[in-house]
Amino acid sequence: MTHQWIDPMHGDSRRLHKGLVASALLSATLGLSTAAQAVDLRFGHGGTEDTAYHLGATKFQELLDEKSDGEIGVEILGNSVLGHETEMFEQQMAGALDISIINPGLITDFSSTANVFSVPFLYRDEDHWRTVLDGDVGREIADRITEETDVRILAFYGGGKRQIVSTEPLESLDDLEGMKLRTNPTKPLITAWEALGADPTVMEWSEIYTGLQVGAIDGLLNEAEWIHRMRFHEVAPHIGLSEHDITVRLLTMSQMSWDRLSEEQQEMVMAAAEESASYARDIQLKQDAEALDLLVEEGATLHELDRERMQEQVREPLQGVIEEMGLTDLHQMIVNAE
Repeated sequence: MTHQWIDPMHGDSRRLHKGLVASALLSATLGLSTAAQAVDLRFGHGGTEDTAYHLGATKFQELLDEKSDGEIGVEILGNSVLGHETEMFEQQMAGALDISIINPGLITDFSSTANVFSVPFLYRDEDHWRTVLDGDVGREIADRITEETDVRILAFYGGGKRQIVSTEPLESLDDLEGMKLRTNPTKPLITAWEALGADPTVMEWSEIYTGLQVGAIDGLLNEAEWIHRMRFHEVAPHIGLSEHDITVRLLTMSQMSWDRLSEEQQEMVMAAAEESASYARDIQLKQDAEALDLLVEEGATLHELDRERMQEQVREPLQGVIEEMGLTDLHQMIVNAE
């Protein structure tokens, strides 16, 4: 008969082994739980790395990492890798993308309130623009767009001053008469430029340079940075300083993504959004001024325009459109903001 030698410690060893396994599993479970508490947000935008879009997004990423002690991470996906801004906004509506930077003119099919930003001559000056965006009026606009789209407006980026780009000199406002001017197809813009004597024309962004070359259009509306980036001044070297708009870009977050955050995390996100917005606007304004100087260096001619006369000519026609679009109260709040 064969006798099996039994280690008197075997039972204790087995129990110890089971205990270690259980402990390891518990640790792993706790690790997973900790990991589950961390939040990773995907931030898509359409800008290249040298734009205020990307620099603002990077600032947001840094601020949120600092405020959350690394609990909330942000993955930045720029240069339109997730699609056009309208597509990214639709992804946010569906909860498939967390954060983005959106041109409000591209989402008016989803939000009637977003049309307010297409009204020209909306701001008296740069200080008024900041007051509107950072104050009660900006929050009211943000809340209305959020309610209409289920995409939360966290803050406002932007800062490009829009001018008139022309193939011919703009010595006076009379030179706008009959000018085939490429504009975005929004009613306030079309109404205003018709009142100024121009012939608003719709044309794809990608076709503008060639359109200027062949005379299909005589000019367009754009900010200095993009005039320079797209080299429009090579074929349309005259820039009328209308400053009829200071651009606004929406820093947006999917409501579904927002609802998954704790109240404390929501506060961190809002704080990072507001601080990064101020930073991004400063960058955009700086880049805009630098681009205007570059345009002059490269042969563009700047033409001063009578902005007061322009505002007077568009005031009455615009009032009807603003009323028709249900924006009278918001427009009045903006005008009265101090």
